[in-house]
Amino acid sequence: MRASVGDQLVQHGRVVGQHDQVSQVVEVLGTAGTPPYRVRFPDGHEAVMSPGPDCEVRHPEQAHQHQ
Repeated sequence: MRASVGDQLVQHGRVVGQHDQVSQVVEVLGTAGTPPYRVRFPDGHEAVMSPGPDCEVRHPEQAHQHQ
């Protein structure tokens, strides 16, 4: 998994009825775009995440396609 600042990190819901969590990558802490990432959620809080298999990176051009 590789991400850049400005990409979206989407964590898919794992149970029926649970919504996806979408955050924006504000800092790449790994080397060459690899995790961990500092992300900002829509409510403004930030977290450091090392995404698992239930996550995907959406680059800005992909994010517009999913809206």
